[in-house]
Amino acid sequence: MHIRDIFAADATTLSFEFFPPKTEADWLLLYENIASLETLQPSFVSVTYGAGGSTRELTHNLVVRIKQTTALDPTPHLTCVCHQESDIQSILEKYAAAGVSNILALGGDPPRDLTNYVKANDAFQHAANLVRFIRKFNDSKAHPDPRGFGIGVAGFPEGHPNTPNRLDELDYLRAKVDEGADYICTQLFFDNRDFYDFRERCELAGIRVPIIAGIMPVTSLSGMKRMAQLALGARFPAKLTRALQRAQDDPAAVRNVGIHWATEQCRDLLDNQVRGMHLYTLNRSDATRQIYQSLGLRDSIPVRRR
Repeated sequence: MHIRDIFAADATTLSFEFFPPKTEADWLLLYENIASLETLQPSFVSVTYGAGGSTRELTHNLVVRIKQTTALDPTPHLTCVCHQESDIQSILEKYAAAGVSNILALGGDPPRDLTNYVKANDAFQHAANLVRFIRKFNDSKAHPDPRGFGIGVAGFPEGHPNTPNRLDELDYLRAKVDEGADYICTQLFFDNRDFYDFRERCELAGIRVPIIAGIMPVTSLSGMKRMAQLALGARFPAKLTRALQRAQDDPAAVRNVGIHWATEQCRDLLDNQVRGMHLYTLNRSDATRQIYQSLGLRDSIPVRRR
């Protein structure tokens, strides 16, 4: 379903994110968790794309499998790094043929082991260029939906790590929207005040598309450290850090603290008319299901049945 139709149907969208596993055992576990989360009937799910397109085929295969074997709407990530126009054209054609309705267009990161990477060699220097190319593909009517792909882009409530000038950052985000983005999905954050300020600054900048809040529950201290590495610039509030330190000798307690914090974030976001919430699942279902149950989301938010 095109993202515009999803927003029209769901007053508050609820979505999940998965990533392609590396081992057969992890693939089996992922499919079990997808089956479990499917019963929550999310608005859509997204599938990540490895740095520099390193999981290109795995991402495609996972997206197509979700499309063909579940009732979920998969939204694949697509990045600029290490791609030429012909690469992106081919990927878009495959997704269009598979009936995939939406794309999340990102700048992306180069693979860590790619020592000779030169950004200037990429056909798309910024995500706005990628959005423009997808819109051009849409205009060619190569997609079965006459509107083509719905297009999402990333937003950074705590600031983009590569753009310390916050005024420039909003200009770059506005450029992505002006090129044809239908919505913004934010990087994870742990203090809702950062999201509300970001949302207000977007409004002041003339950015009117829906903004979805990205939420990732801390379920382990090691996971927290990985978040800090992957989401550069992510700020861990003192209250959260203090609670996790108190529980640090008890993994179950750490998990409970992290899920409780994420649940309260979601509760507050719902009370403040968030347009959507995107839960980074880390390919697990238990934390997401616990958040749903604590918030009574199945009862409070109309569910669109396919």
